Parts: sequence; structure tokens; C-alpha cells
Amino acid sequence: MNSMSDQTRSNQIKVAANGFLTLFSIVGLALYGLPFYYDFMVKEFGWSITQVTSGNALSKLIVGPLFGFAAGWIIDRFGPRRLMIAGILIAGIAVMGLSSMSALWMFYFFYFLNALGYVCGGPLPNQVLLSRWFDAGKGKAMGLAYVGIGAGGTIVPLLSRWMISHFGWRGALLGLGAIMIAVALPMALIIKEPPPLPARRESGDSPTEAREVFRSGSFYLLAIGSMCSIGAVGGTNQHLKLYLSLDQHYSQGEISIIVSMVLAFSIAGRLLMGWLADRLPKKYVMLMIYSLVAAAIPLLFLASTHGTLYIFAAVFGLALGGEYLIIPLMAGELFGVKVLGRLMGVVLTADGIAEAMFPLLVGRLRDQTGDYRTGFALLIALALTGALAIVSLKARVAVPASSLTPTRQDANASTDLMHSRGDLTMERTAE
Repeated sequence: MNSMSDQTRSNQIKVAANGFLTLFSIVGLALYGLPFYYDFMVKEFGWSITQVTSGNALSKLIVGPLFGFAAGWIIDRFGPRRLMIAGILIAGIAVMGLSSMSALWMFYFFYFLNALGYVCGGPLPNQVLLSRWFDAGKGKAMGLAYVGIGAGGTIVPLLSRWMISHFGWRGALLGLGAIMIAVALPMALIIKEPPPLPARRESGDSPTEAREVFRSGSFYLLAIGSMCSIGAVGGTNQHLKLYLSLDQHYSQGEISIIVSMVLAFSIAGRLLMGWLADRLPKKYVMLMIYSLVAAAIPLLFLASTHGTLYIFAAVFGLALGGEYLIIPLMAGELFGVKVLGRLMGVVLTADGIAEAMFPLLVGRLRDQTGDYRTGFALLIALALTGALAIVSLKARVAVPASSLTPTRQDANASTDLMHSRGDLTMERTAE
């Protein structure tokens, strides 16, 4: 008995470590790292801001809907491990491929390939793997894995700056893709597929409960608030380095420090907002996060001073970290956990559209006007609209009582959703 318990514990440690390393690579290094190279592409190829930000937008809009369901079916049918291994290789090869591109179609091709690697090897298989290996301690394991996103995002600007100075931006992308594979693949090869699922008792919830939620005005206020805030965060993230490099003429070293600070503060934001959400009404915590987003973006108008940029990095980073965990917590408080999966599926799809479209719109405004003032004003208005939607939320929505009664399985699902939000961005991105 003890031997079996020790073996299970060993497997759980490996799975948690694997989650940290894969998310560190596929989300932290790739998702947050690639925008660091946009200004080099603009200068070398003469591409517009709209073009260099459209790779992320188009890949999310096309690859996610087309392959997301298929990836889920493969995981349910064959297990998450093999798909994760394929995703790591695809994502790493895609980043390496960007180093050799010479035409816009190649940029789109490798960006689509990177998005496919994200779907196959990123948050989705990790959520399933962690959920099936852990019962007690699932939340802590999920939290540890998602810290990998912040850690990778913090390191990648500094790492990229060093590699660019030694090997050029093409050599740096080649090295970044190789590092992604070297960091994530070995542990993915070591871990085991999760044990088979036991037969599950049907929860007995009826479609009526979900319909009541989707008829509620609070659901749409929640979705609008989430879309607006995610759009503002995504638009700021995608254009931060472009703005500081092309418009403010900061050096690569100075920019790398600012971008790293944002992601470092996002780790603190995840921990702080999670702690506050356990002690304060979640509506107030959510409003605090959305207000921080709205307060951070105007600081970019004063980006000519280093001190203001450091304040921006702290305020925006705290908001970024809290952004990706508060929505499922708020949704669970409003509607209960029994219909949380379907509710979040709709909200996250809407968030993905906002995260793809608003960076593209800001890029187009930059190309048309010659500066970022109009685009940043749009993002500020967007963030304020999100905060206003949250102010209008009721404390509790009247839905059938059965949907407010969590089973153990429902509680576990709620924990999973809370920690999986990130990313997507972007949190998933955004966590």
C-alpha cells in the first residue's frame, strides 16, 4: 500500500513539474516572447504594425475553433501525454521556422503552426493531466503549473535581448525554439498517462438550469466585462514593445527590463488577487482588477520618463495576474458551479475573439494615424466599459437551487477553471 502511494506521489510530482515546464515554454516563452521580435520584422521587411500583429489574431480566430474540439476528443480518446509531446515539438519548430522566413505568407504559416502547438501542448492537455492525477491538492498543483507562464514571460525578454545581441534576431528566434523543446520535452517523455477515469455518476442537472443562466442579464454583463478587459489587456500586451521601440525609441535593453517587470508583477498579482478573493466580495476584487487595467494604460502617454514606465509595469502587471483567475470565481459566485463549465465555455470563446481582434484594431489605428494615441484611448475606453459592466452586476443571480449546490466533482471543476483562465490570451494570454 505504501509502495503504491509513494509511486502515485512520485507521478504527481513529475506531472506538476511537467505542467510548469510546458507552460513556461509554450505560453511564457512563445506567447509572451514573440511580440519582442515584431519591431525587427517591421524594420527589415517594411511590414505594417497591422501585419505583424495579425499573425496572432488570425491564428487564434482560425486554429482555436478548428482544432480545439479535435484536440479535446483526442485527449479523451487517447490521453493527453502524446498530444502534449506533439504540441511541444510543433510549437518549438514553429518558432524556429520564424527565424528563416522571408515572406509574409511564411510568417502566417509558422504563426498558425505555433497556435496549433499551443492548442495541442499548452493549457488544455495540462489541465486534463493535472485533474486526473490529483484529487487532494489539485488547486495547488494547478497553481504551481501556471506560475510557469509568469516565470517564462519574465525571463524571455532578458533572454531574447542577450541572444539578439550575440546572434541577431533570427538567430535568437532559432535558439528560442530550441530552448522551448529542450526545456519542455524531456519531462513530457518521462511522465505517464493518467489512470483510467472511474465511472461517474450523472449530476442530474437539466438543460433548464443552463437556460436560466443564459437568459440572465448578469451573464451578459459578465461576458461584456470580461471581453472588454481581455481586449484592453491583449491590445496593450501585443503593442507594448512596438510602442516603446518605434515611437519612444527606447533601447532593447531598457524595453526588456520593462516587459520582464510586467510579467514578474503578474505573478504577484495572481497570488494577491487570489488571496483577496478569498476574503472580500469577488465583485469588488474584480472591479479592482479592471480599474487597475484602466489606470495603467494612460501611464503609457507619459512613457518618455523611466519612472512612469516602472509604475506602469507594476500596476499593469498586478492587473494582468489577477485578470485570468477572477472570472470563473465571479461566475461561480453568481450562478453556482453546476453550469460553470458551459458558462465559461461561452465566455472564454468570446474572450478569445476580443483578445484577437483588439490588438489588430490598435495596429490598424497606429498605421492610419502614425502614433498610438487613438489606439490607447480606445483601450482605455474599453477597460472602463468593462469596469462599468462589473459595477452593474448583482450580488447573486436567481437560478434553480440545484445548480448552486456543488458536488465534489463540481468543486474540482471550478478549481480547474480558475487556474486555467490564463492563458488563453492571451491568462490565456490569458492565468
